[in-house]
Amino acid sequence: MKRRSILQGAAAGAAGLALPAMVRAADGPREIRLDHAYYSPSSLVLRRFGWLEQAFKQDGIGVKWVLSAGSNRALEYLNGNSIDIGSSAGLAALLAKANGNPIRAPYIFSRPEWTALVVRRDSPIRSLADLKGKKVAATKGTDPYLFLLRALQTVKLKRSDIEHVALQHADGRTALEQGRVDAWAGLDPLMAASELDAGSRLIYRNVAFNTYGFLNVREEFLARHPAEVKRVIAAYERARRWILANTTEAAKILAEEAKVSLEVALLQLKLRTDFSNPQPSSEHVKALQAAAPILLEEQLVKPGTDLNRAIADLVDTQFARGLAGSAA
Repeated sequence: MKRRSILQGAAAGAAGLALPAMVRAADGPREIRLDHAYYSPSSLVLRRFGWLEQAFKQDGIGVKWVLSAGSNRALEYLNGNSIDIGSSAGLAALLAKANGNPIRAPYIFSRPEWTALVVRRDSPIRSLADLKGKKVAATKGTDPYLFLLRALQTVKLKRSDIEHVALQHADGRTALEQGRVDAWAGLDPLMAASELDAGSRLIYRNVAFNTYGFLNVREEFLARHPAEVKRVIAAYERARRWILANTTEAAKILAEEAKVSLEVALLQLKLRTDFSNPQPSSEHVKALQAAAPILLEEQLVKPGTDLNRAIADLVDTQFARGLAGSAA
């Protein structure tokens, strides 16, 4: 009797100790859904090495990857609750946020010069002013599209002064090279491939009009699962530092995933992408504040929208502090 009581007590004690772990597991997500994109090399590295899968396996949390063809797709997936974490350009994220997409950006995956205005090698177009009346391909809701609008402003042209052709990035490249449009607001690595493989020319570049790579999280997911989001950011940090130490190897991964040459991938990673500052800060807030007026001027948001408030609600400068920091 005494032995049986001891065993029963021990079993009850063990069950009591196990209960908090069971509760924690129940509170966690069953699956983390996030995107990978050719414009986000860190996501490609993470997916290739399976670091997130390894990190969450012990907790019984699955990882699901979804390909984003552009910021517009990533933001659509977030808004539709198809993914929990997605990568986009900063200004595209602000446009989505201002129009009701419930996201926050706690991490910067890169500062790229991923877009410019591109023409064919034999095009007579030499400057922005030459675009008046011309067909220009660009993907709505993305940095290249917003870059196009800001670029036109610098020569006092409006969206109505060109014929905008709405095409997804890859289709825009094809249309340019086939002569169906006169210019294209490009996106790397497609833009770099068009340069190196087809001889396409960049007629307007401005790194200040490229608004960073934002890692966006659905607000509900961030509020319910902050610990898991921090672990995802820690994995992104691991990927970022690995890329800095192994840029050529990272370029090989990009080349294989995007089906471009290693030369194209190296152009994107070594010459056009800065991985040095992943912590959201006043730098990113100021960049969006400088870019935001185009959203009102082009009537991409409702008149009277408080864009400064939207920026403050989007850029989370505190969540990843300590997890993300400038690289030496």
